[in-house]
Amino acid sequence: MSEAHYMTATEMAHLIRTGQASAVEVLQAHLERIEQVNPRVNAIVTLVAEQALDAARAADKAGPGEVGERPLHGVPVAHKDLVDTANIRTTYGSPLFSQNIPDKDDLIVERLRAAGAITIGKTNTPEFGTGSHTVNEVFGATRNPYDLTKSAGGSSGGAAAALATGMVPLADGSDMGGSLRNPASFCNVVGLRPTPGRVPSVSDTAAWYTLSVKGPMARTVEDVTLMFGAIAGFDRRSPYAIKEVFAPEPEQGVAGLRVAWSPDLGGLPVDPRTAAVTATAPAVFERLGARVERVELDLSDAEDAFRTYRAWNYALSFDDLAGLGPNTAWNVEQGRQVTGADLARAEVARSRLYQRMAAFFDGYDVLIAPVSQVPPFPVEHPYVGEINGERMPDYLAWMRSAYWISVLHAPAASVPAGFTEDGLPVGVQIVGRPFEDARVLRVARAFEQATQHGLRRPPL
Repeated sequence: MSEAHYMTATEMAHLIRTGQASAVEVLQAHLERIEQVNPRVNAIVTLVAEQALDAARAADKAGPGEVGERPLHGVPVAHKDLVDTANIRTTYGSPLFSQNIPDKDDLIVERLRAAGAITIGKTNTPEFGTGSHTVNEVFGATRNPYDLTKSAGGSSGGAAAALATGMVPLADGSDMGGSLRNPASFCNVVGLRPTPGRVPSVSDTAAWYTLSVKGPMARTVEDVTLMFGAIAGFDRRSPYAIKEVFAPEPEQGVAGLRVAWSPDLGGLPVDPRTAAVTATAPAVFERLGARVERVELDLSDAEDAFRTYRAWNYALSFDDLAGLGPNTAWNVEQGRQVTGADLARAEVARSRLYQRMAAFFDGYDVLIAPVSQVPPFPVEHPYVGEINGERMPDYLAWMRSAYWISVLHAPAASVPAGFTEDGLPVGVQIVGRPFEDARVLRVARAFEQATQHGLRRPPL
């Protein structure tokens, strides 16, 4: 089992289910890997080794009937430090909750455990998931495994770095403005932002808020699909949960599909290194038989809509907390200034954009574009301040390529697209029609199989 840490979750589940490997053996291989590399990348911030070993031993004693009902039986998983885990420290990346131990699991954790997955620990995140750079005052920064001087992205940066280094085969993440997709792009793994409602969120304060979603991350599209099947599904506590049962599309390739290609999502500045890598994606789809067309988009309505709803949600969620970090505090202050007229304007802009993109997708099956506008940046920088000579007005602006897509209510996957000349990962974003998550995963799988970029491991 010396190389078990780089097996796919699908392979692990099969070996455990058929008795060719034990859950304990698989877990121990990952614990050894964590001991070897985590001190250098700082991805897993709370490790529950003994608890995980107890769960693995119990998994190995389970009967055939019980095993057969659990698609992730015995497979290790790490949870983002934003989701509650019963009896396991959950800090939300904030000093205000550094000793917080929840008494119940988040819904996504419940579902993964019900599917047989074994919790190995929690992954690093910026305070309350604020920003696409994983650093906080509780645990410090997560480093990019392909270059330890660079950022792993965020806010699911700990999850992405843990996956890339073989510390876990599966990890959950969340995405408001790119927090699943950006770290997947920065760390050469796969992340899916599902259609809102596919993976329900249960909230007593913002039950109707659809910009933020939870989703799966893994090293392969197949594993993301496997995990997605376990966490997707209706829950009546969410007012917009989707009742339709998720089912993957057959692996039919992409021949005949209509692919729209946007190198800059309507004029956004893109670093030349990122642009050079993502520019190779259209030719891949053409070789696979898809019909690719470069398109000019106007997603500008997304800017005001995203910022207004995000700010409003931050004030709603954190207005009563004192001692917040600067990024979170800035968002809360922005939210305090949001008026009813602002929300009305944002709703009109988002509605207008949704209808415009519905008409756009009448002519295309998927849209492909850069995930992030830059490759991984220096870990000591708080955010990207300039792209191609254009100054970014604040810490959010450099992630427009991701958060404009968040406004569309559409599924979007980040898939490895290649590397810059100095070896930094770059991802391509595959965006589908709302509710067509299975189509996005099918296209992502075809691209992944044709390119094999995800097989390149970090030098750790």
